Amino acid sequence: MRASLFLLQNLGTTCLASMTDAAMGYPQALVRRIGHPVIWIGGLIGTLDRWLNTPRRTPCQRRLAGFVAAGVIAALPTASAMIIARLIRHLLPRWMALPVTAVLASSLVAQRSLHDHVLAVAQAADESLPAARIAVSHIVGRDPEQLDEAGVLRAATETLAENFSDGIVAPLLWMAVGGLPGAVFYKSVNTADSMIGHRTPRHEAFGYAAARLDDLVNLPASRVSALWIILAALTLPGMRAGAALHTVWRDARAHRSPNAGWPEAAMAGALGIRLSGPRTYDGVPVAEPWVGDGTPALRPDDLYRALKLYRRACLIQTLAGLSVLGLLAWRRRQRTA
Repeated sequence: MRASLFLLQNLGTTCLASMTDAAMGYPQALVRRIGHPVIWIGGLIGTLDRWLNTPRRTPCQRRLAGFVAAGVIAALPTASAMIIARLIRHLLPRWMALPVTAVLASSLVAQRSLHDHVLAVAQAADESLPAARIAVSHIVGRDPEQLDEAGVLRAATETLAENFSDGIVAPLLWMAVGGLPGAVFYKSVNTADSMIGHRTPRHEAFGYAAARLDDLVNLPASRVSALWIILAALTLPGMRAGAALHTVWRDARAHRSPNAGWPEAAMAGALGIRLSGPRTYDGVPVAEPWVGDGTPALRPDDLYRALKLYRRACLIQTLAGLSVLGLLAWRRRQRTA
């Protein structure tokens, strides 16, 4: 009985956090005044990187230090979130505890922020290529000066698909499983991967544990995110749900990432475009296979279509969460009647 109540509370937090983020996002005034949870987690990661990842250590020592760092990065913020969640439950009345927890948890979801950043790229592309390059530089790691208009739009679409999984589906799934601490655990692991999980001379060894842990915790969400995109394509005219399913089946596992290929393949198939492919990072050309069968020559309208698909996928995810919440609440009521 207690387990079912715990799950109900977590699902309630998840649904309310998702709707809160979609409606409001994280106010920039708060970022300027107190920062953001990701910024706080990033401060911890940066400190551990400076302390443990020193040049005098051998690659083996760096890898071992990286395992220690990954453990601290995952455990310390999660433990802090557990204390906060417990204080909220004990200090606030029950009717107030859930919405307060949900508002705090909404800061770990990026529906509104991701949408607005990608929309800025589409709007900039309507104006000029230099404006589009500036806009896309805020959300991708590759050199925007090497991108033509189609390259800018592909980069933005890939970011939209990948971060739908990493920034929305994954934290909400972990929130549904573990409440606020579950979402904080995921966000800590994901932030560590984005900061130190790179195959560079400095982080090749030290970031190994963070990168592998991130692959593991993102595995369920990447598959679920592809499902939401396929279901969204089913509900929108002009989208190709069958092609999305086929592209996921054929191309997802060929992607350089064990997880990003799933939502990217679903989006490429649904929109009838090609994503991924060759690109340049820090001046170094990287040969990547194409995902999808359509044209790689994207136009701004394709990015607007991708945003429409993204919004529908977010809506379907929220409705699915509410449906499960309602079903569990009904079953619990039946058992206690």
